[in-house]
Amino acid sequence: MRVDFYLLSRDPVEAALPRIARSVKAAGERLLVVSADAAQLSAVGKALWAQFPDEFLANGLAGEPHAERQPVLLGESCEAANGARHIALADGAWRDEALGFERAFLFVNEDSRGAARAAWKALGTREDVERHFWKQDGARWIEGP
Repeated sequence: MRVDFYLLSRDPVEAALPRIARSVKAAGERLLVVSADAAQLSAVGKALWAQFPDEFLANGLAGEPHAERQPVLLGESCEAANGARHIALADGAWRDEALGFERAFLFVNEDSRGAARAAWKALGTREDVERHFWKQDGARWIEGP
């Protein structure tokens, strides 16, 4: 399984996550977005609808009707009612349940940076996990140490 750490130094998660969601959808996959913060999930949901004017990234909340049909499902737990094999941890909190997915995206800001370092170290001891670290360089992402 692959875990991508995204250090948010310029943009908030709701500005960065839609690009990931777009790539996941373009690959024919589904995405589960997890956050313990309901306001953050709402902001992400709105950004998914609005960030790309020429297309929209349909999404819905876990527990609502037709959740299983959503290409991007937003929820507070790691239960992928939509069958997603990709998970985005929008609130910066690592959850070991994410190890059950094919790929995880952990979005880290200054507040969650310490916990992300601990997760990086812990995941580094696992042979079944491939870790990548990404940082913002202007408007683009570069892989870095």
